[in-house]
Amino acid sequence: MQRFTSHTGSGVVIDLANIDTDQIIPKQFLKRIERTGYGEFLFYDWRFDPDGKTIEDFALNRPEFSDASILIAGENFGCGSSREHAPWSLLDYGFRVIIAPSFADIFYNNCTKTGLLPVKLSAEQVFSLTESVSLNPKVSITVDLEEQSVRAGVDFSTHFEIDAFRKFCLLNGVDDIGLTLLHDSAITDFEGRVRQDQPFLAFPS
Repeated sequence: MQRFTSHTGSGVVIDLANIDTDQIIPKQFLKRIERTGYGEFLFYDWRFDPDGKTIEDFALNRPEFSDASILIAGENFGCGSSREHAPWSLLDYGFRVIIAPSFADIFYNNCTKTGLLPVKLSAEQVFSLTESVSLNPKVSITVDLEEQSVRAGVDFSTHFEIDAFRKFCLLNGVDDIGLTLLHDSAITDFEGRVRQDQPFLAFPS
């Protein structure tokens, strides 16, 4: 997966609580077998009307937020079903960071396994960041994972917490498979010893 060390970009606000995964990526778009290509369907029912026409006042459709790569949302973001397609669609659309007061647990875990950074801030901090973006849609926001900091403009700066293991995986760009492959030489050595000392347990060549 793509490494995450730090990211600087502009933000967009969807100021709603309990945004569920079916709103993030509706179920009818889950038929692809790849992890890519879901971005165009992100928040589909909010971005388009039943006839497929763009809903112009939805945040992601407004021109001033066209380049946003940091999503700021309300509490319990990513609730509902556990579909991995939700973080895939956010990442494919162009988001690298999601900032919210809280996240659904499974969604949070899925984000960290795709290279998408979920940042938990207090409700007051999220409100302050929302105000900064509302006043200046192009305000520069920097999220630094190594420092565990979020900075916006000249007035907003704060620290965020993240589990050390998830931080390690994001900084090094390793998912569960990648983490296993970090021990490839040790696995190979073990298989070699088994073939030599216990051939009845030997792995296929």
